[in-house]
Amino acid sequence: MLETDRAALESDATEVPEEPRLSANPAVPDSITKGVWTTPIVRHTAAVRKELDDQLAVEEPLEMRILADGFQFRVSVTMRTPGHDFELAVGFLLSEGLVPEPGTVARVFRPEDPHEPQPENVVIVELKPGTPFHPKRLSRNVFTSSSCGICGKNSLDSVWEVCPSRPQGLDGFSPDLLRSLPDRLREVQAVFTQTGGLHAAALFDESGKLLLLREDVGRHNAVDKINGRLLLDEQLPASGRLLLVSGRASFELVQKAVIGGIPALASVGAPSSLAVLTAREFGMTLVGFLSPKRFNIYSGAERIR
Repeated sequence: MLETDRAALESDATEVPEEPRLSANPAVPDSITKGVWTTPIVRHTAAVRKELDDQLAVEEPLEMRILADGFQFRVSVTMRTPGHDFELAVGFLLSEGLVPEPGTVARVFRPEDPHEPQPENVVIVELKPGTPFHPKRLSRNVFTSSSCGICGKNSLDSVWEVCPSRPQGLDGFSPDLLRSLPDRLREVQAVFTQTGGLHAAALFDESGKLLLLREDVGRHNAVDKINGRLLLDEQLPASGRLLLVSGRASFELVQKAVIGGIPALASVGAPSSLAVLTAREFGMTLVGFLSPKRFNIYSGAERIR
């Protein structure tokens, strides 16, 4: 691991106080046991049958609510890996256009009602008084899977309207630095190392320093956790940053990067056609099939030099 990565994983940083953590550093995933479930299995090979324990990524529902001017609204239920739930909720609401900008969140908390059946799986985001809030945007279906955050929208227009102006900044990355990022991402994927079952999103600066890492069963959740952390720290827009995702680059991930003001997105998998068209429209750099040996640039090639 490079020294810049190690420093990012060990340094102190601010965290939302209401969400318990074992680590005070938001660049480090929550306690590994929080996202890992150990269960007995029977493993078969061509030569032997063996009973042993296996470790799986945890997937549980999270209900997100918004509190605006004294009224509470249920927004959505998403399947996620527990950990950084407050960031996930804030980032999700940002992508829905329900949290308009940094500085509008008063607090993030769990339900305080003792009769709440599963408070650990509920997060409430309270907006500051007078913050513009549009309940009509809640017309989306209440359930989203861990693989689809866009499913249930009434129309594509409702997706586009939350995208701001073009992301700014980022002088560029060298090809050699870019090719080094997938291996560095894998080195710090703690839960993936144990389970092989999580997506990851990581934020790097122009020098290649790792700033944030988040893991989740849903790739869009991992990006929401990044955006949520940045919003809570009032670091949006994230100009001059690159977002690396462990899977493919879908339209929704490009959209979330645009919302976060992130000018470059790289993926180890393939982009979709709509992801490429969206990146080009917003002037983003989009890289796909990133590996230590090669990568493709689909948009914004001027930033890679």
